[in-house]
Amino acid sequence: MQVPHNAQTPALVQMIQWIGNPFAVMERCASQYGDVFALPVGDRLSPIVFVHHPEALQEILSNDTKQFSAPGELNQTFLPFLGTNSLILLSGAAHRRQRQLLMPPFHGERMRSYGQAIRDITQQVMQTWQPGQPFSARLAMQTISMRVILKTIFGLTEGLRYQQLETLVGAIMDGMSSPLGAALLYFPALQRDVGPLSPWSLFLRRRQQIDDLIYAEIQDRRDHPDASRTDILAMLMAARDEAGQPMTDVELRDELMTLLTAGHETTATAMTWALYWIHKLPEVKARLRQELADLGPDPDPTAVMRLPYLSAVCSETLRIYPVGMLTFPRVPQRNCNLMGYELEAGTLLLGCIYLLHQRPDLYPEPRQFRPERFLERQFSPYEFMPFGGGSRRCIGMAFALFEMQVALATMLSQVELSLASQRSVKPIRRGLVSGPSTVDLVLTGNRLSASAAFPTLAPDKLAMDKQTV
Repeated sequence: MQVPHNAQTPALVQMIQWIGNPFAVMERCASQYGDVFALPVGDRLSPIVFVHHPEALQEILSNDTKQFSAPGELNQTFLPFLGTNSLILLSGAAHRRQRQLLMPPFHGERMRSYGQAIRDITQQVMQTWQPGQPFSARLAMQTISMRVILKTIFGLTEGLRYQQLETLVGAIMDGMSSPLGAALLYFPALQRDVGPLSPWSLFLRRRQQIDDLIYAEIQDRRDHPDASRTDILAMLMAARDEAGQPMTDVELRDELMTLLTAGHETTATAMTWALYWIHKLPEVKARLRQELADLGPDPDPTAVMRLPYLSAVCSETLRIYPVGMLTFPRVPQRNCNLMGYELEAGTLLLGCIYLLHQRPDLYPEPRQFRPERFLERQFSPYEFMPFGGGSRRCIGMAFALFEMQVALATMLSQVELSLASQRSVKPIRRGLVSGPSTVDLVLTGNRLSASAAFPTLAPDKLAMDKQTV
């Protein structure tokens, strides 16, 4: 049986629809064609096969490098940002080498040591909020996320280089978050410098300025070595592969760009969604505050990691509207059968994370925000996969969750916020990922005392009401 697809609608029309509203396209295809369907994406001659059944995803992702490969060269959409030496664009032995070098900073005590920095940066940003004045949650979370990255990756907290990196990386990401920016990435033929005011020319200038700053930082480190540094760049410069070889300056640049871009927008978006749901649903906010009560007004970051309801809120946030809508591509290395569909060797497959997370057989009433579902059941890596899966699962997954938990706990324990508007917020495309349309918050009070932050709640007030937003 061949994979179904909409042959009646011209491929260009489908591509425009995909860029403009990918959620509607995915939902329509799932409704019409089921667990497996094909869509034209980008300038490829053959459609890409989308899969969102957990058993099929397990078959694909658990057989990485065996029946199905995960070629980095298929991730060329990211090339303009990241460079050819990025972990995302590498394959085989080169991918394994680079992943081994990058893993240590994102696990164990090294990662947890960044908790104080995350809390301090969150508090600094909170100090800029004025009572009664609405502010963009997305911009505030982008500021937190960017400063956490600059602190933990580069060890930078101030100075001209810090300010320039913060401004330029934010600008280049915003420039590519529009539908036009997405079109430029999906259609390489549009990536032309046709004048200083053209979008691609502006992108290239900003990228070059960022490159100059990164290479200057690397050279400063080589000229003035400091064994006491604990930032990720210092660790990467000291790392050696199995052959005893360090990373080159170009490899360092590409991996730093990967961490800057992949770790900035995604984490900020997840925190923005979490703030929306927490303040949209009073019961969620109340229960979180009750859980934080025992930790006091300045929760210890390590203790925050162990809070079950906060963890469930973060998981449900990442489930209902995942930032990454799709997995990285996989390719069958020989003809195969997947859930009754015949696939030829070389067929491009994408796991559809968004549709997986919206399956009612896994998540009853999937449009409802219900953190309890993650307390009631343990989901497999092929049922819940906001960070992708297999050999291409996001290397910064643990760090992103840790940052999200610490930042949210800090905000909830120290300030009183409310939504500026009660209108529903929907997901939209932001470049290659998704995000909320608009979330504005208002600081409704000054810093909370411990008793104000954590009011005693009757048990019946903690019961969750089912709400669809």
